[in-house]
Amino acid sequence: MQTTVNSQSWQGDLVLPCLNEAEALPWVLERVPAEWRAVVVDNGSDDGSADIAREHGATVVHERRRGFGAACHAGLLAAEAEFVAFCDCDASLDPGMLPRVVDPVVSGAADLTLARRRPAGRGAWPLHARLGNRALSRMVRRRTGVRLHDLGPLRAARRTALLELGLTDRRSGYPLQMVVRAADAGWRITETEVDYLPRAGKSKVTGTWLGTWHAVRDMRAVLR
Repeated sequence: MQTTVNSQSWQGDLVLPCLNEAEALPWVLERVPAEWRAVVVDNGSDDGSADIAREHGATVVHERRRGFGAACHAGLLAAEAEFVAFCDCDASLDPGMLPRVVDPVVSGAADLTLARRRPAGRGAWPLHARLGNRALSRMVRRRTGVRLHDLGPLRAARRTALLELGLTDRRSGYPLQMVVRAADAGWRITETEVDYLPRAGKSKVTGTWLGTWHAVRDMRAVLR
């Protein structure tokens, strides 16, 4: 297990949206800090992901409605701790970095922290995905005035505050809607760098031009 970045200890729920991530789950769950409960939201897997998650001590939530946002929100509703974080469970992000991400929220320096991804390995972040992310970051800046470099999936905030945002998107636009509504509500939003690793298994979104296009389309709809 990774240790925290300071002596402060806290408890939180880490939401891990999951669709056929049997290959990556053991690596991911073994790296969740001891102070955090892993909440794996199974979004219709047929590769035994839910069973693997249980075997590794995770709490498993089932969300039948397909969609990244649907899985994330089901995890948020199932969370009980004061602090909630979200992370992909494809082994592209190390949950051991969670203390670095949540610390500004715990200390009161920020209301929402996003992990700015730093590619660490060949093929970790395909060009088309980086270009799409860059374009969306610029659109967010124009829409909200918040200067961000990345809209990455690893992020942390207080649970009750997230629920009060009234997030409604249940597709790829969920992470963006969170940022936009948080900005509109006057939240202090910050970034912190983390390594971005080559994912395990086949990508559903950023690994293909089509998947990236669908994600950008969903997010542009949120901005409109």
